[in-house]
Amino acid sequence: MSFVKADNIMVDFPIYGSPYRSLRSTVLRAAVGGAFAKSNDEQLVVRALDGLTFAFHEGDRVGVLGHNGSGKTTLLRVIAGAYEPVSGNLSVEGNVTSMLSITLGIDYEATGAENVFLLGAVMGQSRRQMRERLDDITEFADLGDFMQIPLRAYSAGMIMRLAFAVATSTPADIVLMDEWLSVGDQAFEVKARARLKSVLTGAKILFLASHNEELVRNNCNWILRLDHGKMISLEPVTGIL
Repeated sequence: MSFVKADNIMVDFPIYGSPYRSLRSTVLRAAVGGAFAKSNDEQLVVRALDGLTFAFHEGDRVGVLGHNGSGKTTLLRVIAGAYEPVSGNLSVEGNVTSMLSITLGIDYEATGAENVFLLGAVMGQSRRQMRERLDDITEFADLGDFMQIPLRAYSAGMIMRLAFAVATSTPADIVLMDEWLSVGDQAFEVKARARLKSVLTGAKILFLASHNEELVRNNCNWILRLDHGKMISLEPVTGIL
């Protein structure tokens, strides 16, 4: 039984070596979310998530809405295990696939085949698991002999095709997406959309962070609204799915 449960989770990013006023103006100009706070040891921090509590189970499709810097991506990265809450409890049961940055882990000096294993490692997959999927990834990405040459010889579209093929090669219980994924290659787009739809249909829980409320309402049954790291509301969406 897959689930994601948060109990009053808080995420802080410590700030070192700059005066408060200078930091405040810098953060505001950069539209970084959260709010300034002091940690338990009096360290100045940006509080990116502040006291979030929720529970989602199989069948839930969660749209996370908010302005830039509201904490959407931070929340997804916490669920993915990239960040740890400084307080509160987070429980995640199920295999998680993160599509927040599908090119994370790429080595441009390594071959396409070698990058399959590198990207797989970032996703928490073993070499054996990725070896079993290598032929399918190669066929889907339509890279042929290019899989044996370094990525520095690839076009941007070829790199995205490889990264997308790897990211969608693993069955997932929980899928995390920051905005709707587009690979940008028109010739590849049709089968990419079909594969993405299959992955999302098979997922037991989906988190979709977006600015687009219509997109969220068309694909989700819950809306979680964030503002400066705080959960403003959690509301059901009716009439879909």
